[in-house]
Amino acid sequence: MAIVEVTIVPLGTKSTSLSKYVADCHKVLQSEKKIKYQLTPMGTIIEGDLDVILQAIRKMHEVPFKKGAFRVSTTIRIDDRRDKVSTMKDKVDSVINKF
Repeated sequence: MAIVEVTIVPLGTKSTSLSKYVADCHKVLQSEKKIKYQLTPMGTIIEGDLDVILQAIRKMHEVPFKKGAFRVSTTIRIDDRRDKVSTMKDKVDSVINKF
């Protein structure tokens, strides 16, 4: 089980607004039944099998190009813990429990 943060930024668009691109990328995630995801103000957190997540990110990376962007910058941060299963909720709860 991996937890991945991804930010996909289309460059060379006609507008500074990116929400339409983000929404279209999230349509890819909606079709992926083996992963969980959470939209945040600055990116998306995805939880699941790392291979499945990376395949989904590859599809998401292509979305802005299909929508007319000339350049896309994708940033990926991977938390791949192998000693135990850890979820997005577990990570947040761990911090909250220390308040």
